[in-house]
Amino acid sequence: MQTAYHYLQQHAALILRDIKRLVQAQSPSLNKAAVDHCGEVLQGIVAERLGVRAQICEQPTLGNHLLFCIGEGPQITTILGHFDTVWDIDEIPMLEKDGKLFGPGVLDMKGGLVQAIWAIRALMQTGGLAQHSIRLICPSDEELGSPSSRQWIEQQSASSSRVLVAEPAVAHSNEAKIARKGSGRFEVRISGRAAHAGNNPEEGISAVQEMAQQILYLHGLNAPQVGTTVNVGIAKGGNKINVVADEAILGVDLRVTNLAEATRVEAAINACQPYLAGAAISVTGGMSRPPMEQTAANLALFRQAQQAAKRLGVELQGKAVGGGSDGNFTSAMGIATLDGLGATGSGIHAKHEHIVIADITLRTALLAEIILGDQGREI
Repeated sequence: MQTAYHYLQQHAALILRDIKRLVQAQSPSLNKAAVDHCGEVLQGIVAERLGVRAQICEQPTLGNHLLFCIGEGPQITTILGHFDTVWDIDEIPMLEKDGKLFGPGVLDMKGGLVQAIWAIRALMQTGGLAQHSIRLICPSDEELGSPSSRQWIEQQSASSSRVLVAEPAVAHSNEAKIARKGSGRFEVRISGRAAHAGNNPEEGISAVQEMAQQILYLHGLNAPQVGTTVNVGIAKGGNKINVVADEAILGVDLRVTNLAEATRVEAAINACQPYLAGAAISVTGGMSRPPMEQTAANLALFRQAQQAAKRLGVELQGKAVGGGSDGNFTSAMGIATLDGLGATGSGIHAKHEHIVIADITLRTALLAEIILGDQGREI
């Protein structure tokens, strides 16, 4: 019987063509019309390759989310793959050069999404799906922190025994992502009192001076020994050079490796107290993604993936990384989750974003073999 890998090798040109089709359908997260058009292109590819139609979760302002259900077997696997990107329309071109395909979202993560479609198709064509049901969950707002899709993702994946995330592999090493930091965003608003900076500064309360103290406090919450990072990335205050500033705003990014740190630091940020008498502080925001921790279930799934890689004659290593994905949500639910199973390449969120064309069929076959699990066949 033909293996999934052999089938994919025979169809390498079509897989690359489908990736180009999806990349050409540009989809900036905040452009609903463009994202929905990309979703229509995605639906066309899935209909052509898998013969199923999408269940559409319509959204009023962001792009619609898409769910594709394939197979009727008892083993339920969710595959996650978003189709929005960080790139504005025509901000970077798509081009093929030196064995690489460059383009907006080609690595993060349209290449991996098409690979997932073809991994499923290869199993359908080679008789590997008899015991499996696949839920291909495609949200449209991952690059925004999944504000409209988180609850939907959690609902749609709740019955799954495992979640495979087709985000790109670790750059240069091609490792899977076995842990991810959780992330939070906060806004700290500081209120002071305006006064003339020359005539009567003593009557003012400087929000900018208070802001400086709060930045020191917030950066003091960093705990690199446990992977916690707090960064004030935005600091704005005042509006005239000769006026004691009466307002300031801080934008704060938080990254943590475990839920205990998330609880500790979130509480500390919310507990910001003014240093200057008469100043006032308000904090909004919070954790947007829980951390994807190295749970026993996640590590067991990773070991299964390593065995799948061995059947293909390759080794698969794992690495903990800083950025988050929608897999953070399913991992926090207690569902075995493995990330970084998509395309190889580098340049995520950079203008040289690209995938390595020669790796496409092997990475697609790897995903197929992981889906097969213990049913995988030696090749």
